[in-house]
Amino acid sequence: MGRQDGGGSVFDCCKVVSAQALLDEDIDDYKHKQGKMPTEFISLACIVTLSGTGAEQNNGGVITNEETHVKGPFFGALLMWAALDPTLTLAVPAAQFMSGAYDSLSHCMETYFGRPRTRNVSDDINLAVQRNIIRNMRVIAETKGDEAQAARNLEARGELVYDSAMGENGVLKVGKVGDFQCHMIQHQYGAYTHTNHGMGLAVIHPALYRHLAPEAPEQFALWAREVWGVNEADDLAAAMAGIDALETFTREMGLPTTFAELGGDASDETLRAVADTAVLTLGCAKKLERDEIFRIPTECR
Repeated sequence: MGRQDGGGSVFDCCKVVSAQALLDEDIDDYKHKQGKMPTEFISLACIVTLSGTGAEQNNGGVITNEETHVKGPFFGALLMWAALDPTLTLAVPAAQFMSGAYDSLSHCMETYFGRPRTRNVSDDINLAVQRNIIRNMRVIAETKGDEAQAARNLEARGELVYDSAMGENGVLKVGKVGDFQCHMIQHQYGAYTHTNHGMGLAVIHPALYRHLAPEAPEQFALWAREVWGVNEADDLAAAMAGIDALETFTREMGLPTTFAELGGDASDETLRAVADTAVLTLGCAKKLERDEIFRIPTECR
């Protein structure tokens, strides 16, 4: 049927299998052509070996159809149980682990930057989780390959496994309509280029947020001050400083900040196809048109 990149790939595929196993027809046609959702599933459980997607916390999976270049959601069984053990992440390549951790941060940001844009308890918890992700990603970067710091590294991994779960277990989404526009752009970019999900998010987020911040300066300024420690009285200036801090952090973690660094095709043809097929989300701070969606990834080259 297709592929899915990122930390939740195996589990996402298993969710689809859990539904397909009890269907007599192809699940892709069932969903996209008939507009139906499966209601019966075989049992499913999960042992997490790479945190980031929070795939163990819900019944959704994201799969790419190679023929149509559509990367979109499918739904399968809710898991019976999940094992979250940070020691199981130790065998994962460092770059993939950090990509997964960035995906956790992205889930939190995508939820926070939705509606409502006024301060609320869900957002206050969210901002704390974001700070925790950033702190522990830095610990992982500092202790990489240092046997004397192994315990500190493992503790940070445990925090990030928990952060990943928090990003997708619904707690941060109570009362919120999420943004997730960056995810929608990256999904289609990934569908056309087969590039890593978390790394693609790392490239796109700052460029997208520079387009959105002028439409919601107070919301972005609060994030900048509470997550990144920005000390700037003017809201829009604070917002832009926070976005700069996000980009600096991305680079600090060894993640790409351009498509050239990511190694993905950034031709006009590909980016136009991405812009023309990306889902436009309801929670976005700005009503984006297709031409602006095209400009955003061109700024990531």
